[in-house]
Amino acid sequence: MPSLVCLLPKSVMSIIQNTPTQRRTHVHVRTRLSADNAARLLCRSPIAAAVATSITLALLAPAVYAQSAPALPSVTITGSPVIEANVVDVFGSAHTSVGEEQIRDLNAIDLSSALRRSTGVAVSRFNPVGSFGGDEGGAVYVRGMGASRPGNELRTYVDGIPFYMGVWNHALLDLLPVNGVREVSVFKGPQPQLYGDTFAAIDMAPRRATRNGLSGNASVAVGSWSTLVEQAAVGWRSDQADVLVSQGHAKSDGHRPDADGKLDNAMVNANVRLGEQWSIGLLGLSAYNKVSDPGVDGDPTSKTGVFTTRGGLVALSLQHDHAMAHGRLQVYSNSGLGLWDNPTAAQVRSTFELSGLRWSETLTPWQGGEVLAGLDVDRSTGTVAFNGFTAYTGETLRLVQPHVAVAHKAALGGDWSVTPSAGVRLYDHNVFADTSAPHVGVVVEQGNTLALRLNHAKGVSYPGQGAPLLNAIVPPLAGTPAGWRSLGAETMQHTEVGLRYSPGKTTVVDLAVFDDQLKNRYVIAFPPAVAAPSLTNLGEYGVKGVEATWQQTWSPALSSYVGVTLLDASRADLPYIPEQAGSLGVTWRQGSWRVSVDAQAQSGMLTLNRGRGAGDTNTAAVGGFGVVNLRTAYQLPMLGAGSEAFLAMENLGDRAYAYRPGYPMPGRSAQVGVSFKL
Repeated sequence: MPSLVCLLPKSVMSIIQNTPTQRRTHVHVRTRLSADNAARLLCRSPIAAAVATSITLALLAPAVYAQSAPALPSVTITGSPVIEANVVDVFGSAHTSVGEEQIRDLNAIDLSSALRRSTGVAVSRFNPVGSFGGDEGGAVYVRGMGASRPGNELRTYVDGIPFYMGVWNHALLDLLPVNGVREVSVFKGPQPQLYGDTFAAIDMAPRRATRNGLSGNASVAVGSWSTLVEQAAVGWRSDQADVLVSQGHAKSDGHRPDADGKLDNAMVNANVRLGEQWSIGLLGLSAYNKVSDPGVDGDPTSKTGVFTTRGGLVALSLQHDHAMAHGRLQVYSNSGLGLWDNPTAAQVRSTFELSGLRWSETLTPWQGGEVLAGLDVDRSTGTVAFNGFTAYTGETLRLVQPHVAVAHKAALGGDWSVTPSAGVRLYDHNVFADTSAPHVGVVVEQGNTLALRLNHAKGVSYPGQGAPLLNAIVPPLAGTPAGWRSLGAETMQHTEVGLRYSPGKTTVVDLAVFDDQLKNRYVIAFPPAVAAPSLTNLGEYGVKGVEATWQQTWSPALSSYVGVTLLDASRADLPYIPEQAGSLGVTWRQGSWRVSVDAQAQSGMLTLNRGRGAGDTNTAAVGGFGVVNLRTAYQLPMLGAGSEAFLAMENLGDRAYAYRPGYPMPGRSAQVGVSFKL
């Protein structure tokens, strides 16, 4: 029997055509594929078909109700599920935005769970809380970027400040909380006008107090496997200052023995206005994560102990906002500790320190013109010890990156316009060779209906502490202590063509076609390829793909999301690159009720990291899967506007699936909780 999703396009189109015009209300959404093509993708897989059937039922039932129900005098517009929007800047670059509303509807407590349904994003997750970060856990991979768990090529930021495991060069997705975050932005390619020393970026914008006086919110939830999640925030604002303090605690025994996890965090964001144009700010973040390795299912001897991670960040900022110029200067310092307590091997203790500054200035010196200039300075060091013996004392690596970009919007007649742009980011490294990263772009627009974009940019990713670390701890390399200094930066040539089509205020379709070519990945090479064991730059590979999303507001009460990613990698052994992936979301609000359904279906993929050896390949793989999640909430106005009781269920179909062989994800699970606002 074919899946009901195969009938979805005609059914949905019928609803659209018969929905009264006055009920179609604007929501800021972006889309990328027709319903017919999305349905074809899902119908190709039996696993996806089961998921699609569930989603079809979830979509059609409320939509039919919305069609027949009488119009209400006043209805709060339901926001977009899964993502807030796909945003294109004047330089022809695009990023995906996930806001507070989507984070809540996804019932996310950390960064990897907040992005798990975003188009072009793949996650590796093993535990309900903590994510087991010791071997790929809690990581996010963007269009194939992050091939080294993830490595230098994917950076995480908090308010534009880099925050990652500086000594091992991987992002801290399992550590970064989202309860104090206003928005998460995913930049799916090199964008030198904003970020350097990376091929892709994830930036978390912290919340600020927006209401005068005292305000706050709190939530608590309990669920399967003794899971407890508690979050709270208190804010205060006046005409001259604002401060918001947020805190979160989550713990779970896990769905398997020795799969327990714990996540604690606190964030403060304070700002003081110095007159009408100037202000200063303070940002602080502290996070703690502890998680156990449950090992390969059925093999207790494969357990590798407990992983503990601590991280902290402090940043001071000075910003201004004048008529023709606005900018910000940030100075930051962050540090952290990673402790791997493996009773069958060694205790590994890693520390890292990152510090530097960020300055950016946006100028509008002429009508239609925009100039973006800035300077990034970063310094990193760290240590690694085995059973108390310090094996790596840390190198001091420093990178200076001035950058500038210019764009000009010109009218073409009627409501058409064109915006060409160009820029460059320069790299001055204290160890490795200097280089540059140019970029060009053009955006052609017809009002708010149609936008065509073309962008080409070079990405640069320098070896971090991982290079001298490998040189120090890998026995064949220990005799060549200076070998790592001859490495060069890994590079990427990124080309993307995109189209955004918005025929009305309730629909936006977005399509992106991209081609990424990467080279100079640094590896450990052995004779006869090289004269002696050494670190060297070797190899090239590419990733091509198509992304499409469709976000639709059917009525003030109903909205939906469809996203599809198709990827084609030139190497067959790259991890976390499913050839086909699709995600769906539906959000429905009626009276005091709010229901959010999200689903994911993807093909099989390789999972383990490619090693740093020149001949290393991946062989471990997981099969395709499809999962459906649900969150239902009921408003409790007696606790304050926006307060609610909720039920969140994951893996409604109780599907067996995994992101790593031998590490099954949880079956059907649930959380119940209450949230309230002051």
